[in-house]
Amino acid sequence: MSNLPDEDFRDTIGTIDEGGKRKFIFPKKPSGKFYEYRKIVSYILLAILVANPFIKVNGNQFMMFNVIERRFNIFGFPFWPQDFYLFVISMLVGIVFIILFTVVFGRIFCGWICPQTIFLEMVFRRIEYWIDGDRGAQLRLARQEWNAEKIRKRVIKWTVFFLISFGIANVFLAYLVGSDELFLMVEQGPIKQSSNFIALLIFTSVFYFVFVWFREQVCIIACPYGRLQGVLLDNKSINVAYDFVRGEKEVGRAKFNKKEDRATTGKGDCIDCHQCVHVCPMGIDIRNGTQLECTNCTACIDECDTIMDSVGLPKGLIRYASEDEIEKKAPFKFTARMKGYTAVLIILLGVFVGMLFLRTDVEAIVLRLPGQLFQHKGDKISNVYTYKIVNKTIKDYNDIHFELIDQKGEIKNVGKTHFKVAKEGISQGTLFIEIDEALLESDKTKVKIGVYNGKDLLETTTTNFLGPRSFN
Repeated sequence: MSNLPDEDFRDTIGTIDEGGKRKFIFPKKPSGKFYEYRKIVSYILLAILVANPFIKVNGNQFMMFNVIERRFNIFGFPFWPQDFYLFVISMLVGIVFIILFTVVFGRIFCGWICPQTIFLEMVFRRIEYWIDGDRGAQLRLARQEWNAEKIRKRVIKWTVFFLISFGIANVFLAYLVGSDELFLMVEQGPIKQSSNFIALLIFTSVFYFVFVWFREQVCIIACPYGRLQGVLLDNKSINVAYDFVRGEKEVGRAKFNKKEDRATTGKGDCIDCHQCVHVCPMGIDIRNGTQLECTNCTACIDECDTIMDSVGLPKGLIRYASEDEIEKKAPFKFTARMKGYTAVLIILLGVFVGMLFLRTDVEAIVLRLPGQLFQHKGDKISNVYTYKIVNKTIKDYNDIHFELIDQKGEIKNVGKTHFKVAKEGISQGTLFIEIDEALLESDKTKVKIGVYNGKDLLETTTTNFLGPRSFN
Protein backbone atom coordinates (compact mmCIF):
# COMPACT_ATOMS: atom_id res chain seq x y z
CA MET A 1 0.00 0.00 0.00
CA SER A 2 1.41 3.39 -1.02
CA ASN A 3 2.00 6.05 1.60
CA LEU A 4 1.52 8.86 -0.92
CA PRO A 5 -0.68 11.66 0.40
CA ASP A 6 -4.17 12.37 -0.83
CA GLU A 7 -4.33 13.80 -4.36
CA ASP A 8 -6.92 16.50 -3.59
CA PHE A 9 -4.15 19.11 -3.27
CA ARG A 10 -3.74 19.16 -7.03
CA ASP A 11 -7.16 20.81 -7.43
CA THR A 12 -5.90 24.13 -6.06
CA ILE A 13 -2.91 26.42 -6.34
CA GLY A 14 -1.17 27.60 -3.19
CA THR A 15 -1.31 31.27 -4.20
CA ILE A 16 -5.09 31.34 -4.82
CA ASP A 17 -7.62 31.32 -1.98
CA GLU A 18 -11.01 29.57 -1.98
CA GLY A 19 -12.67 32.67 -3.43
CA GLY A 20 -10.27 32.69 -6.39
CA LYS A 21 -8.38 35.76 -5.21
CA ARG A 22 -4.61 36.19 -5.13
CA LYS A 23 -3.06 35.01 -1.87
CA PHE A 24 0.27 36.68 -1.23
CA ILE A 25 3.15 34.57 0.03
CA PHE A 26 5.23 35.63 3.02
CA PRO A 27 8.00 33.01 3.10
CA LYS A 28 10.25 32.59 6.09
CA LYS A 29 13.82 33.73 5.56
CA PRO A 30 15.76 30.60 4.50
CA SER A 31 19.07 29.53 5.95
CA GLY A 32 21.29 26.50 5.68
CA LYS A 33 23.89 24.77 3.57
CA PHE A 34 22.05 24.81 0.25
CA TYR A 35 20.99 28.43 0.71
CA GLU A 36 24.61 29.46 1.17
CA TYR A 37 25.54 27.58 -2.01
CA ARG A 38 22.67 29.27 -3.85
CA LYS A 39 23.84 32.70 -2.71
CA ILE A 40 27.34 32.06 -4.09
CA VAL A 41 25.98 30.79 -7.43
CA SER A 42 23.41 33.59 -7.63
CA TYR A 43 25.82 36.46 -7.00
CA ILE A 44 28.33 35.06 -9.49
CA LEU A 45 25.57 34.81 -12.11
CA LEU A 46 24.32 38.31 -11.23
CA ALA A 47 27.82 39.73 -11.69
CA ILE A 48 28.11 38.00 -15.08
CA LEU A 49 24.63 39.16 -16.12
CA VAL A 50 25.34 42.79 -15.25
CA ALA A 51 28.89 42.85 -16.65
CA ASN A 52 28.22 41.08 -19.99
CA PRO A 53 26.90 44.06 -22.01
CA PHE A 54 29.66 46.37 -20.74
CA ILE A 55 32.64 44.11 -21.52
CA LYS A 56 34.22 44.47 -24.94
CA VAL A 57 36.39 42.00 -26.82
CA ASN A 58 38.36 43.50 -29.72
CA GLY A 59 35.90 46.39 -29.79
CA ASN A 60 32.84 44.12 -29.80
CA GLN A 61 30.34 44.02 -26.95
CA PHE A 62 30.66 40.66 -25.21
CA MET A 63 26.91 39.94 -25.36
CA MET A 64 24.35 41.89 -27.38
CA PHE A 65 20.99 40.98 -28.89
CA ASN A 66 20.03 43.95 -31.03
CA VAL A 67 16.84 42.60 -32.58
CA ILE A 68 15.87 45.89 -34.23
CA GLU A 69 19.11 46.20 -36.22
CA ARG A 70 19.46 42.40 -36.38
CA ARG A 71 22.94 42.45 -34.90
CA PHE A 72 24.05 39.94 -32.31
CA ASN A 73 27.28 39.58 -30.38
CA ILE A 74 27.85 36.31 -28.56
CA PHE A 75 31.05 35.97 -26.51
CA GLY A 76 32.48 38.90 -28.45
CA PHE A 77 31.86 37.41 -31.90
CA PRO A 78 29.51 39.43 -34.16
CA PHE A 79 26.65 37.58 -35.85
CA TRP A 80 24.55 39.00 -38.67
CA PRO A 81 21.14 38.12 -40.17
CA GLN A 82 23.03 35.89 -42.60
CA ASP A 83 24.17 33.86 -39.58
CA PHE A 84 20.65 33.40 -38.25
CA TYR A 85 20.86 29.65 -38.81
CA LEU A 86 23.64 29.55 -36.20
CA PHE A 87 21.39 31.37 -33.75
CA VAL A 88 18.60 28.85 -34.38
CA ILE A 89 20.94 25.90 -33.85
CA SER A 90 22.31 27.44 -30.64
CA MET A 91 18.74 27.90 -29.34
CA LEU A 92 17.96 24.26 -30.15
CA VAL A 93 21.11 23.20 -28.29
CA GLY A 94 20.00 25.23 -25.28
CA ILE A 95 16.46 23.80 -25.35
CA VAL A 96 17.63 20.19 -25.62
CA PHE A 97 20.18 20.77 -22.84
CA ILE A 98 17.47 22.14 -20.53
CA ILE A 99 15.19 19.22 -21.41
CA LEU A 100 17.94 16.70 -20.66
CA PHE A 101 18.85 18.52 -17.45
CA THR A 102 15.17 18.51 -16.40
CA VAL A 103 14.71 14.81 -17.16
CA VAL A 104 17.73 14.01 -14.98
CA PHE A 105 17.65 16.66 -12.24
CA GLY A 106 14.13 18.10 -12.38
CA ARG A 107 13.47 21.83 -12.30
CA ILE A 108 16.80 22.75 -10.72
CA PHE A 109 17.38 25.40 -13.42
CA CYS A 110 14.48 27.46 -12.02
CA GLY A 111 15.74 27.50 -8.45
CA TRP A 112 19.44 28.02 -9.11
CA ILE A 113 19.99 29.70 -12.50
CA CYS A 114 16.82 31.46 -13.71
CA PRO A 115 17.27 35.29 -13.57
CA GLN A 116 13.68 35.72 -12.36
CA THR A 117 14.34 33.54 -9.29
CA ILE A 118 17.77 35.01 -8.62
CA PHE A 119 16.54 38.61 -8.70
CA LEU A 120 13.42 37.85 -6.65
CA GLU A 121 15.00 35.65 -3.97
CA MET A 122 18.52 37.04 -3.74
CA VAL A 123 17.87 40.75 -4.29
CA PHE A 124 14.27 41.84 -3.71
CA ARG A 125 13.31 39.42 -0.93
CA ARG A 126 16.55 40.02 0.97
CA ILE A 127 15.85 43.77 0.90
CA GLU A 128 12.30 43.00 1.99
CA TYR A 129 13.58 40.98 4.97
CA TRP A 130 15.85 43.91 5.85
CA ILE A 131 13.03 46.49 5.74
CA ASP A 132 9.89 44.54 6.75
CA GLY A 133 11.44 41.75 8.84
CA ASP A 134 10.96 37.97 8.67
CA ARG A 135 7.73 36.08 7.95
CA GLY A 136 5.97 36.92 11.22
CA ALA A 137 6.77 40.62 11.00
CA GLN A 138 5.64 40.73 7.37
CA LEU A 139 2.31 39.06 8.22
CA ARG A 140 1.70 41.54 11.02
CA LEU A 141 2.64 44.47 8.78
CA ALA A 142 0.26 43.27 6.04
CA ARG A 143 -2.65 43.12 8.53
CA GLN A 144 -1.66 46.39 10.18
CA GLU A 145 -3.63 49.56 9.47
CA TRP A 146 -1.99 52.30 7.40
CA ASN A 147 -0.22 54.17 10.17
CA ALA A 148 3.08 56.08 10.06
CA GLU A 149 5.22 52.94 10.49
CA LYS A 150 3.55 51.04 7.65
CA ILE A 151 3.62 54.05 5.30
CA ARG A 152 7.30 54.64 6.05
CA LYS A 153 8.29 51.01 5.42
CA ARG A 154 6.19 50.75 2.25
CA VAL A 155 7.56 54.00 0.79
CA ILE A 156 11.16 52.99 1.55
CA LYS A 157 10.70 49.50 0.12
CA TRP A 158 8.84 50.59 -3.01
CA THR A 159 11.37 53.36 -3.68
CA VAL A 160 14.31 50.96 -3.34
CA PHE A 161 12.51 48.41 -5.53
CA PHE A 162 11.88 51.06 -8.20
CA LEU A 163 15.55 52.10 -8.24
CA ILE A 164 16.67 48.47 -8.58
CA SER A 165 14.10 47.90 -11.34
CA PHE A 166 15.43 51.00 -13.09
CA GLY A 167 18.97 49.61 -12.85
CA ILE A 168 17.89 46.21 -14.22
CA ALA A 169 16.08 47.98 -17.08
CA ASN A 170 19.30 49.83 -17.98
CA VAL A 171 21.23 46.56 -18.12
CA PHE A 172 18.46 44.96 -20.18
CA LEU A 173 18.50 47.91 -22.59
CA ALA A 174 22.28 47.60 -22.91
CA TYR A 175 21.77 44.03 -24.14
CA LEU A 176 19.25 45.21 -26.75
CA VAL A 177 20.70 48.45 -28.15
CA GLY A 178 24.31 48.19 -26.98
CA SER A 179 26.18 49.75 -24.07
CA ASP A 180 27.54 52.56 -26.28
CA GLU A 181 24.00 53.60 -27.18
CA LEU A 182 23.04 53.46 -23.50
CA PHE A 183 25.95 55.72 -22.50
CA LEU A 184 25.00 58.07 -25.35
CA MET A 185 21.46 58.26 -23.96
CA VAL A 186 22.85 59.16 -20.53
CA GLU A 187 25.09 61.82 -22.10
CA GLN A 188 22.48 63.38 -24.39
CA GLY A 189 19.54 63.13 -22.01
CA PRO A 190 16.03 61.70 -22.37
CA ILE A 191 14.74 64.38 -24.77
CA LYS A 192 17.23 63.67 -27.58
CA GLN A 193 17.03 59.94 -26.91
CA SER A 194 13.26 59.85 -26.39
CA SER A 195 12.66 56.44 -28.01
CA ASN A 196 15.30 54.71 -25.90
CA PHE A 197 14.12 56.56 -22.79
CA ILE A 198 10.51 55.47 -23.34
CA ALA A 199 11.73 51.89 -23.78
CA LEU A 200 13.71 52.25 -20.54
CA LEU A 201 10.60 53.41 -18.65
CA ILE A 202 8.55 50.53 -20.09
CA PHE A 203 11.15 47.96 -19.02
CA THR A 204 11.38 49.58 -15.58
CA SER A 205 7.60 49.37 -15.17
CA VAL A 206 7.56 45.72 -16.23
CA PHE A 207 10.33 44.73 -13.83
CA TYR A 208 8.77 46.75 -11.02
CA PHE A 209 5.39 45.09 -11.58
CA VAL A 210 6.94 41.62 -11.69
CA PHE A 211 9.08 41.93 -8.57
CA VAL A 212 6.68 43.97 -6.44
CA TRP A 213 3.35 42.30 -7.24
CA PHE A 214 3.40 39.46 -9.79
CA ARG A 215 6.40 37.63 -8.27
CA GLU A 216 5.98 33.82 -8.14
CA GLN A 217 3.01 34.03 -10.53
CA VAL A 218 5.54 34.41 -13.35
CA CYS A 219 6.72 30.85 -12.68
CA ILE A 220 3.19 29.49 -12.31
CA ILE A 221 1.29 31.37 -15.02
CA ALA A 222 3.67 33.02 -17.48
CA CYS A 223 6.62 30.62 -17.77
CA PRO A 224 5.96 27.57 -19.99
CA TYR A 225 8.86 25.64 -18.46
CA GLY A 226 6.82 24.66 -15.38
CA ARG A 227 4.17 23.13 -17.63
CA LEU A 228 6.83 21.03 -19.37
CA GLN A 229 7.54 19.19 -16.14
CA GLY A 230 4.46 17.03 -16.65
CA VAL A 231 5.90 15.49 -19.81
CA LEU A 232 9.59 15.60 -18.90
CA LEU A 233 9.65 14.21 -15.36
CA ASP A 234 9.16 10.58 -14.43
CA ASN A 235 9.75 8.38 -11.39
CA LYS A 236 13.48 8.26 -12.15
CA SER A 237 14.03 12.05 -12.27
CA ILE A 238 15.89 13.55 -9.31
CA ASN A 239 13.86 16.29 -7.60
CA VAL A 240 13.54 18.02 -4.28
CA ALA A 241 11.35 15.32 -2.78
CA TYR A 242 9.73 14.41 0.51
CA ASP A 243 10.52 10.88 1.74
CA PHE A 244 6.92 9.86 2.38
CA VAL A 245 7.94 6.28 3.26
CA ARG A 246 10.01 7.48 6.17
CA GLY A 247 7.90 10.55 6.95
CA GLU A 248 4.53 8.78 7.16
CA LYS A 249 5.33 5.16 8.16
CA GLU A 250 2.36 3.18 9.59
CA VAL A 251 0.68 5.81 11.74
CA GLY A 252 1.48 8.95 9.72
CA ARG A 253 2.67 12.37 10.74
CA ALA A 254 2.49 13.45 14.38
CA LYS A 255 3.72 16.25 16.58
CA PHE A 256 7.04 15.63 18.30
CA ASN A 257 7.01 14.45 21.88
CA LYS A 258 10.45 14.13 23.43
CA LYS A 259 9.09 11.79 26.14
CA GLU A 260 8.16 9.00 23.73
CA ASP A 261 10.25 6.62 21.64
CA ARG A 262 9.04 7.51 18.15
CA ALA A 263 10.51 4.33 16.63
CA THR A 264 8.18 2.10 18.69
CA THR A 265 5.00 4.10 18.10
CA GLY A 266 4.99 3.69 14.33
CA LYS A 267 4.79 7.43 13.82
CA GLY A 268 6.53 8.93 10.83
CA ASP A 269 9.59 11.14 11.13
CA CYS A 270 7.60 14.15 9.90
CA ILE A 271 6.60 16.06 13.04
CA ASP A 272 4.08 18.18 11.11
CA CYS A 273 5.77 21.49 12.05
CA HIS A 274 4.89 23.10 8.67
CA GLN A 275 8.27 24.84 8.54
CA CYS A 276 8.86 23.45 5.03
CA VAL A 277 5.62 25.15 3.99
CA HIS A 278 6.40 28.46 5.72
CA VAL A 279 9.84 28.74 4.09
CA CYS A 280 8.63 27.87 0.57
CA PRO A 281 8.68 30.94 -1.74
CA MET A 282 5.98 29.33 -3.89
CA GLY A 283 3.62 28.61 -0.99
CA ILE A 284 3.36 24.86 -1.58
CA ASP A 285 3.55 21.86 0.72
CA ILE A 286 6.38 19.67 -0.58
CA ARG A 287 4.88 16.74 1.33
CA ASN A 288 2.14 16.57 -1.29
CA GLY A 289 4.64 15.43 -3.91
CA THR A 290 6.09 17.02 -7.04
CA GLN A 291 4.05 20.06 -8.11
CA LEU A 292 4.35 22.44 -11.04
CA GLU A 293 4.96 25.39 -8.67
CA CYS A 294 8.08 23.80 -7.16
CA THR A 295 11.29 25.40 -8.46
CA ASN A 296 13.68 23.05 -6.61
CA CYS A 297 15.08 25.98 -4.63
CA THR A 298 16.05 23.64 -1.71
CA ALA A 299 14.74 26.03 0.99
CA CYS A 300 12.57 23.22 2.40
CA ILE A 301 15.59 20.88 2.52
CA ASP A 302 17.58 23.30 4.67
CA GLU A 303 14.62 24.01 6.95
CA CYS A 304 13.70 20.34 7.41
CA ASP A 305 17.32 19.36 8.11
CA THR A 306 17.45 22.06 10.81
CA ILE A 307 14.26 20.72 12.43
CA MET A 308 15.39 17.08 12.21
CA ASP A 309 18.70 17.99 13.80
CA SER A 310 16.95 19.86 16.64
CA VAL A 311 14.68 16.89 17.52
CA GLY A 312 17.39 14.26 17.15
CA LEU A 313 16.08 12.59 13.98
CA PRO A 314 18.17 11.80 10.87
CA LYS A 315 18.45 14.52 8.24
CA GLY A 316 17.31 13.98 4.67
CA LEU A 317 13.55 13.67 5.18
CA ILE A 318 13.35 16.16 2.33
CA ARG A 319 16.23 15.77 -0.10
CA TYR A 320 17.28 15.45 -3.72
CA ALA A 321 15.94 12.04 -4.74
CA SER A 322 13.80 10.27 -7.33
CA GLU A 323 10.47 8.70 -6.45
CA ASP A 324 11.87 5.27 -7.28
CA GLU A 325 14.72 5.86 -4.86
CA ILE A 326 12.28 6.79 -2.09
CA GLU A 327 9.67 4.12 -2.69
CA LYS A 328 11.72 1.24 -4.11
CA LYS A 329 15.24 2.12 -2.86
CA ALA A 330 16.31 1.95 -6.50
CA PRO A 331 19.65 3.63 -7.33
CA PHE A 332 19.82 6.27 -10.04
CA LYS A 333 20.15 4.91 -13.59
CA PHE A 334 20.83 6.72 -16.85
CA THR A 335 17.67 5.62 -18.69
CA ALA A 336 17.13 5.08 -22.41
CA ARG A 337 15.22 8.37 -22.62
CA MET A 338 18.14 10.23 -21.04
CA LYS A 339 20.53 8.54 -23.48
CA GLY A 340 18.27 9.57 -26.38
CA TYR A 341 18.28 13.24 -25.35
CA THR A 342 22.06 13.04 -24.84
CA ALA A 343 22.52 11.67 -28.36
CA VAL A 344 20.38 14.46 -29.83
CA LEU A 345 22.35 17.04 -27.85
CA ILE A 346 25.70 15.66 -29.05
CA ILE A 347 24.49 15.68 -32.68
CA LEU A 348 23.26 19.27 -32.41
CA LEU A 349 26.51 20.35 -30.76
CA GLY A 350 28.47 18.68 -33.57
CA VAL A 351 26.37 20.46 -36.20
CA PHE A 352 26.76 23.79 -34.39
CA VAL A 353 30.54 23.48 -34.04
CA GLY A 354 30.84 22.42 -37.67
CA MET A 355 28.81 25.41 -38.83
CA LEU A 356 30.93 27.73 -36.70
CA PHE A 357 34.08 26.49 -38.46
CA LEU A 358 32.41 26.83 -41.88
CA ARG A 359 31.24 30.38 -41.14
CA THR A 360 33.04 32.89 -43.34
CA ASP A 361 34.29 36.32 -42.31
CA VAL A 362 32.81 37.87 -45.46
CA GLU A 363 29.38 37.11 -46.90
CA ALA A 364 28.92 37.91 -50.59
CA ILE A 365 25.65 37.82 -52.55
CA VAL A 366 25.59 38.45 -56.31
CA LEU A 367 22.19 38.39 -58.04
CA ARG A 368 21.09 39.13 -61.60
CA LEU A 369 19.15 42.37 -61.88
CA PRO A 370 15.46 41.34 -62.18
CA GLY A 371 13.77 42.03 -65.52
CA GLN A 372 17.06 42.62 -67.41
CA LEU A 373 18.04 40.46 -70.40
CA PHE A 374 21.57 39.88 -71.57
CA GLN A 375 23.20 42.32 -74.02
CA HIS A 376 25.43 41.79 -77.04
CA LYS A 377 28.70 43.72 -76.94
CA GLY A 378 30.46 42.61 -80.12
CA ASP A 379 31.51 39.00 -79.61
CA LYS A 380 30.77 39.21 -75.88
CA ILE A 381 27.58 38.74 -73.88
CA SER A 382 26.98 41.03 -70.91
CA ASN A 383 24.74 40.57 -67.86
CA VAL A 384 24.07 43.11 -65.11
CA TYR A 385 24.07 42.15 -61.42
CA THR A 386 23.64 43.66 -58.00
CA TYR A 387 25.98 42.68 -55.19
CA LYS A 388 26.08 42.96 -51.42
CA ILE A 389 29.15 42.26 -49.30
CA VAL A 390 28.90 41.94 -45.53
CA ASN A 391 32.08 42.30 -43.51
CA LYS A 392 31.50 40.34 -40.27
CA THR A 393 34.94 41.06 -38.85
CA ILE A 394 36.32 43.93 -36.78
CA LYS A 395 38.91 44.96 -39.40
CA ASP A 396 38.61 47.03 -42.57
CA TYR A 397 39.10 45.49 -46.02
CA ASN A 398 40.58 48.21 -48.21
CA ASP A 399 41.17 46.42 -51.53
CA ILE A 400 38.01 44.46 -52.34
CA HIS A 401 37.48 43.40 -55.95
CA PHE A 402 35.82 40.61 -57.95
CA GLU A 403 37.32 37.98 -60.23
CA LEU A 404 35.79 35.14 -62.21
CA ILE A 405 36.91 31.66 -61.16
CA ASP A 406 36.98 28.70 -63.62
CA GLN A 407 35.54 30.89 -66.35
CA LYS A 408 37.22 33.25 -68.81
CA GLY A 409 35.59 36.65 -68.80
CA GLU A 410 35.63 40.08 -67.23
CA ILE A 411 33.88 41.72 -64.31
CA LYS A 412 33.30 45.46 -64.56
CA ASN A 413 32.24 47.17 -61.37
CA VAL A 414 30.08 50.29 -61.64
CA GLY A 415 32.21 52.87 -59.88
CA LYS A 416 35.58 51.90 -58.44
CA THR A 417 36.95 48.51 -59.43
CA HIS A 418 38.69 48.22 -56.07
CA PHE A 419 36.77 49.50 -53.06
CA LYS A 420 36.66 49.40 -49.27
CA VAL A 421 34.33 47.52 -46.90
CA ALA A 422 34.57 48.86 -43.36
CA LYS A 423 34.61 46.63 -40.28
CA GLU A 424 31.16 45.23 -39.48
CA GLY A 425 30.00 47.14 -42.54
CA ILE A 426 28.05 46.45 -45.72
CA SER A 427 28.91 47.46 -49.27
CA GLN A 428 26.52 47.07 -52.17
CA GLY A 429 26.40 48.14 -55.79
CA THR A 430 26.14 47.04 -59.40
CA LEU A 431 28.50 45.16 -61.70
CA PHE A 432 28.59 43.72 -65.22
CA ILE A 433 29.94 40.32 -66.21
CA GLU A 434 31.09 39.90 -69.82
CA ILE A 435 31.91 36.52 -71.35
CA ASP A 436 32.80 35.63 -74.94
CA GLU A 437 29.72 34.09 -76.61
CA ALA A 438 31.83 31.24 -77.99
CA LEU A 439 32.62 30.10 -74.45
CA LEU A 440 28.96 29.69 -73.49
CA GLU A 441 27.69 26.11 -73.78
CA SER A 442 24.02 26.86 -72.98
CA ASP A 443 21.58 29.71 -72.44
CA LYS A 444 22.18 29.51 -68.68
CA THR A 445 25.71 29.10 -67.36
CA LYS A 446 26.68 28.81 -63.70
CA VAL A 447 29.61 31.13 -62.97
CA LYS A 448 31.74 31.26 -59.81
CA ILE A 449 32.88 34.63 -58.53
CA GLY A 450 35.73 35.21 -56.12
CA VAL A 451 35.77 38.12 -53.67
CA TYR A 452 39.37 39.19 -53.08
CA ASN A 453 41.08 41.60 -50.75
CA GLY A 454 44.26 42.30 -52.64
CA LYS A 455 45.55 38.81 -53.46
CA ASP A 456 43.67 37.06 -50.63
CA LEU A 457 40.52 35.14 -51.56
CA LEU A 458 37.90 35.94 -48.91
CA GLU A 459 34.76 34.30 -50.26
CA THR A 460 33.31 32.62 -53.33
CA THR A 461 29.75 32.82 -54.59
CA THR A 462 27.88 31.57 -57.64
CA THR A 463 25.28 33.09 -59.93
CA ASN A 464 23.60 32.40 -63.28
CA PHE A 465 24.82 33.96 -66.53
CA LEU A 466 22.24 34.17 -69.35
CA GLY A 467 23.11 34.02 -73.04
CA PRO A 468 21.46 33.29 -76.39
CA ARG A 469 19.99 29.82 -76.85
CA SER A 470 22.40 27.45 -78.57
CA PHE A 471 21.13 25.38 -81.51
CA ASN A 472 24.26 23.24 -81.86
